[in-house]
Amino acid sequence: MFSKEEKESVYKVIYKRRDIRSFLSVPISKDIIHRILNAAHHAPSVGFMQPWNFIIISSDEIKEKLAWAADKEKRALAIHYDGERETRFLGLKVEGLKEAPITICVTCDPARGGSHVLGRNSIPETDILSTACAIQNMWLAACAEGLALGWVSFYKKNDIRDILNIPLHIDPIALLSIGYTDEYPEKPILELANWEKRHPLEKLIYENKWGKN
Repeated sequence: MFSKEEKESVYKVIYKRRDIRSFLSVPISKDIIHRILNAAHHAPSVGFMQPWNFIIISSDEIKEKLAWAADKEKRALAIHYDGERETRFLGLKVEGLKEAPITICVTCDPARGGSHVLGRNSIPETDILSTACAIQNMWLAACAEGLALGWVSFYKKNDIRDILNIPLHIDPIALLSIGYTDEYPEKPILELANWEKRHPLEKLIYENKWGKN
């Protein structure tokens, strides 16, 4: 189906992709943003429900409000860490929300497809899992386009609903800042900061039953 070079390119993007926090103010063309969103829209979804929507945010005023919501929650979460770990956590940047030319809020509509979506009745959270597949597609497409993407995952959902006028039943899953960067690390930022290490794959694989290596 694919040539050796094409397969290697797919894996290269998977391994190259990073969660980025520093961006340049260089604008992104609308064509590139559309390609990234179209890649997201071609993600798999349970029951083909396609529960996602995308709010493209370019307003500096709105980005300031989003950064405020993220910083407020970051400070609230800091109480869970002590000493050096607290210092490192507070050092995590949310300024990317203001620096990046574009931030995209990815939402999930749990009502899309009606009350009986094929494959979702037994596991309701598959709507969120499907939205996560769209986010992964965005991340890989952004990397392939030479762009950086950062996922800000700490905020109160109602703060984001209020800022972006999102209806109460819609779930704001992610704030994704997208832009060009001159800081693209070889390893994940949290790994470089010694927050966590990548687990050996061999320890995560079982055969036939849980715990059977």
